[in-house]
Amino acid sequence: MKLEEKTAVVTGAGSGMGRAIAILFAEEGANVVAADMNEAAVMETVEKIKKAGGRAVGLQVNVTKQEDIDKMMRAAVGEYGSLDVLVNNAGIMDNYIPVGEVTNEQWDKVMNVNVTGPMMASRAAIDQMMKQGRGVIVNNASVGGLFGGRGGSAYVASKHALIGMTKNIAAVYGKDYHIRANAIAPGGVRTNIGSTIDNPSALGYKATERAGEVPIGEPEEIAKAALFLASEDASFINGTVLTADGGWTAV
Repeated sequence: MKLEEKTAVVTGAGSGMGRAIAILFAEEGANVVAADMNEAAVMETVEKIKKAGGRAVGLQVNVTKQEDIDKMMRAAVGEYGSLDVLVNNAGIMDNYIPVGEVTNEQWDKVMNVNVTGPMMASRAAIDQMMKQGRGVIVNNASVGGLFGGRGGSAYVASKHALIGMTKNIAAVYGKDYHIRANAIAPGGVRTNIGSTIDNPSALGYKATERAGEVPIGEPEEIAKAALFLASEDASFINGTVLTADGGWTAV
């Protein structure tokens, strides 16, 4: 098994890609700390893991709150004795709102969840990983972090920022502390993140339409990418972005 006796924290683990990642990591031997805003959903993930013979604890966590981040990290070290892998998966979209239409409140909400949350979680994880002399961070970004027309202004900016932070962590902590950080850039994936799109901007969505037909992947396919980056199979991969979009951005 690729993550035997490793401890992994996964945010946004109540559904979609986060749930698939948590379940696959447990199947590969990891002790999983599954975190999500939706307590009932994350406990369902934990129940699935335990029924399959895996090890997991579930926590209700708002990644924009420092106290919740601290609780999450304490659970990992307190329950399992280490923190080997952090997967920053929790994220939200932004109704394709362009710069000319976005409000301060809309901007701040997306940035807080998609950038500040992963920063706080990574900061806490790095503190523990430096003590251990090793660790892996996997940030679930988006093709929106590589191109301009795959979301609204706040979403695209947030995912570009997340990829930049990933590369900075790799550059600063890789050589001396053996902490690897990589990002995944999924394209269209069959998850419930689309339910956060309730009033899309016509102008903003037009740019996404120009990008062409979107291949739709399954959460389990992104989970396999996360497993690869979290495992020793990717021991010499640090500071990179793995695009998983079914060839959407290759056209």
